[in-house]
Amino acid sequence: MKGVLLVNLGSPDSPNPKDVKKYLGEFLMDERVIDVPKWARTLLVKGIILNTRPKASAKAYKKIWWEEGSPLIVLSERLKEKLQKEIDLPLALAMRYGSMSIKKGLQELNDKGVTEVFMIPLYPQFAMATTETILVLADQLQKEFFPKMTLESLPPFYNNLEYIKVLSESIKSHLRGKDYEHLLFSYHGIPERHIRKSDITKSHCKIDKSCCNTPSEAHAYCYKHQCVEVTRLVGEYLKLEPGTFSTSFQSRLGFDPWLRPYTDRTIERLGKEGIKNMAIATPAFVSDCLETLEEIAMEGEEIFHEAGGDNFTTIPCLNDDPQWVLLLVKWIREWETKAITLS
Repeated sequence: MKGVLLVNLGSPDSPNPKDVKKYLGEFLMDERVIDVPKWARTLLVKGIILNTRPKASAKAYKKIWWEEGSPLIVLSERLKEKLQKEIDLPLALAMRYGSMSIKKGLQELNDKGVTEVFMIPLYPQFAMATTETILVLADQLQKEFFPKMTLESLPPFYNNLEYIKVLSESIKSHLRGKDYEHLLFSYHGIPERHIRKSDITKSHCKIDKSCCNTPSEAHAYCYKHQCVEVTRLVGEYLKLEPGTFSTSFQSRLGFDPWLRPYTDRTIERLGKEGIKNMAIATPAFVSDCLETLEEIAMEGEEIFHEAGGDNFTTIPCLNDDPQWVLLLVKWIREWETKAITLS
């Protein structure tokens, strides 16, 4: 029997510091998130970060927490519910981190008799700290606990033209009636070394202005290229004028170089340059989360106003957008009929 597993990032069980600390511990101890030797990662995470960050993160989570629970979880569950109404296959939802684990998701499908799983990482772009860590863990769990189960996964869909259409139309609908001078595409940031580690050519990714635009097989695993490509394709679809939109990266941690330009500094620069009305989209996610709802929608707006800007429009992620649901249905049906190329 065939079944589908949706996988998203995850969330603390509550915005209380204790639950946030537990969640951050699992997240930051992932070797594909903080990719340093285990002894150094343990010292950094357990010796420093978990003694200082949980309280501040808990305050941020409390700002965006809904009555139903974590926005990321609630929105992912809404997506699952709408999707389940459109397909006849067993469908489960799991998170890479937190109590809604991938193991539980696979177990749920296994208990329903599923032996062939189509796993959908809910990330448009490939990155070590998102898609890769999901695939690696799922493969380990399958071999250890579900040896009779086979796993196939949806590859990154950043340049899928149907996805670009759905994303672009969603952005257009949320900008309808809004006056804006600049549209910023802000993506989750990662350390530059992650780009080099993912470079299968070991020589292409210079992380400069040219390598993302120079054809290479490295692009299949280059997060920065895939982000830049989403911006380019959406810009083309929406017929945006050059200079009226750009790309930036948010959420850096530590002192190592991360992908640039940084979102907070870009927002500040735009405000100081006289941009009074700006909009911001976050296409590294398909579900709104702490980053989009607090870091971008709250902190970003505050930075913009302090820099002299007036109107700051935050564009929601796709969440449970009906057209996004239908596109997932299409991909699932193509998987059923083997009409889609999978990783």
